[in-house]
Amino acid sequence: MRHGKKINHLGRKTAHRKSMLANMACSLIEHKRINTTVAKAKALKVFVEPLVTKSKEDTTHNRRLVFSKLRQKEAVAELFREVAPKVGDRPGGYTRVIKLGNRLGDNADMALIELVDYNETYNLDKPEKKKSTRRAGRKKSSEATAPKAEGKTEEKSSENKEDKKEE
Repeated sequence: MRHGKKINHLGRKTAHRKSMLANMACSLIEHKRINTTVAKAKALKVFVEPLVTKSKEDTTHNRRLVFSKLRQKEAVAELFREVAPKVGDRPGGYTRVIKLGNRLGDNADMALIELVDYNETYNLDKPEKKKSTRRAGRKKSSEATAPKAEGKTEEKSSENKEDKKEE
């Protein structure tokens, strides 16, 4: 049974696991993508995404909270300076885990974990193509303007009738 098992301990004691995740998070922030095992990538995702959320608001308190987890001044500076402005509008999901297959030496499941906004091949921010106009579209636009003109003439004619009645 898995009662109360909320985190993967990764076969390590608490201090070793925290140090390993902090080092992996610093490497991820520095290089924007790293190769690791699937289990470590999933644990790293849970570790680093709250830190990226905290980095969106650049306050001294948030910097100290992130530094207490990462323990590297350069990584904290890069997270707040470069990563946070790029992911500022994203509501979550800052990392992507891509499974790569098995490692040759021990057949471990390998994965690539990366920051989503730094991968140019998956980004959907492609330049938009110019919309080509079609003849069918022009007819609709000309028909749309025609009733407006008719409505205006009806208003004018009703005003003319009212003017004649007053005279």
